[in-house]
Amino acid sequence: MAQRAQNKTIDDALELLQENGFDGLCEAVKVLMNQAMLLERNQYLGAAPYERSATREGHANGFKNKTVKTRLGELALKVPQTRDSGFYPQSLERGLRSERALLMAVAEMYVQGVSTRRVKRVVEELCGMDLSSTQVSRAAAQLDELLEAWRSRSLNRYRYVLLGARYEKVRHGGQVIDVAVLIACGIDPEGRRDVLGCSVSLSEAEVHWRQFLSGLKDRGLSGVEFVVSDAHEGLAAARKAVYPSVPWQRGQFHLQQNAGQYVPAAALRETVASDIRAIFNAPDMEQANHLLEKFLDRYRKKAPRLVEWAETALPQGFTVFSLPATHRRRLRTTNLLERLNEEIRRRTKVARLFPNEASCLRLVTAIVMEIAEDWQSADKRYITFTD
Repeated sequence: MAQRAQNKTIDDALELLQENGFDGLCEAVKVLMNQAMLLERNQYLGAAPYERSATREGHANGFKNKTVKTRLGELALKVPQTRDSGFYPQSLERGLRSERALLMAVAEMYVQGVSTRRVKRVVEELCGMDLSSTQVSRAAAQLDELLEAWRSRSLNRYRYVLLGARYEKVRHGGQVIDVAVLIACGIDPEGRRDVLGCSVSLSEAEVHWRQFLSGLKDRGLSGVEFVVSDAHEGLAAARKAVYPSVPWQRGQFHLQQNAGQYVPAAALRETVASDIRAIFNAPDMEQANHLLEKFLDRYRKKAPRLVEWAETALPQGFTVFSLPATHRRRLRTTNLLERLNEEIRRRTKVARLFPNEASCLRLVTAIVMEIAEDWQSADKRYITFTD
């Protein structure tokens, strides 16, 4: 019966899209969301409506109407209730956190008088009304409490850790400046991905990185066997101070990109890139070092600056050879973080300019928190450990 209900819901949503195109998207999402919440309640109760079951742990108690404002428009949802009042659909809560964070970022700009006509239009589309500073502050405080609890949650053992930074534009002291957004991801002993934390500051210098890494350690991060990152300014010193004995892998993709600035002629760039890829694709450390020596000899006269850089930089991408071959593809680069940053960029570009650091941190936290929950709930392992 449950499967038939799910199939009917999907059919109804597809029919709305077929008949109305993008105009039917909001209604289709409403149909799917209502069904998702209903299925959640069934799982919570241990039985479907009117179903006799020995595993039943409660009873349904109708629905509560709720109108949710999203970028698609207003969604008139029916939130399932239970007699014990202990149920609230997580599918609704997770989907709204980043929407609320985005709304707050844009709304703060508008309320503080730094918005443009474009920002005003976005606020009206998102909220359907003008917002007062009191409304914005109250909503932001409620959301901040939830997000801070996630950022300060206890951590356990993570065998592999990936570190990265990106930048967002923020108003500060009457000027527009770039702030560094630091993110850490981890692979736990079960091979699952997780987002360990995020931080926003005016600088990506050593002090910011050290505070960020020390915070992870204070929250219980332990058992780290391998760290992957790019050569961000300040990260090396901070990493050595907080995790001095943990092997470090520099992302191979960015190493290959960085080589381009040391190539003296454009005609050589493709050849150099191909040679570096061959080094990184070597089957083991011994072969990689052999290919590196040949690379240095080949370009010693044609590109002395490239050789000087490569002697030190390229071996920083060899640490991954110490890992099992099945793990190298996942950890030879920071691609895991890059995909995470793409999702952050997709959402933050709507705001374009944050009114302050707190607003930026709020949205970034909401986004990575939702992604982390999806990763943790998935059955698929990112890496398989055999020990």
